[in-house]
Amino acid sequence: MTDVWTDERVEELKRLWGEGLTTGEIGKALGVSKNAVVGKAHRLGLKGRPSPIKRVKQAKPKAEPKIRSVIDLSAHTCRWPIGDPREPGFHFCGKPAIPGKPYCHEHAAIAYVNSSSRGSNKDEDAA
Repeated sequence: MTDVWTDERVEELKRLWGEGLTTGEIGKALGVSKNAVVGKAHRLGLKGRPSPIKRVKQAKPKAEPKIRSVIDLSAHTCRWPIGDPREPGFHFCGKPAIPGKPYCHEHAAIAYVNSSSRGSNKDEDAA
């Protein structure tokens, strides 16, 4: 049986490994299986790398989803309208709603007036 891992191929494996190619890409370049690449890299003591399957993706800033239509809303999403309904950018808030209310905390604070503060104004008006 001939040795697949000649000195030249081992050097090429080290070079490709150092460039960060995947084991599958290295295997294709060398004409061997990715498992052969993994085994040889292990025997050579090459520095391990995280699995491409388990790599943590850099967190992209999440753009808040714009719920465009009342049809897209559920009983658990804020129904506060944002913008002019006649304009293309019109949408609803869509953040999680307070249980039993149609709005999120931010919009409920705007929509609902505390009755105790309203009652004190009535007393002042009567005086």
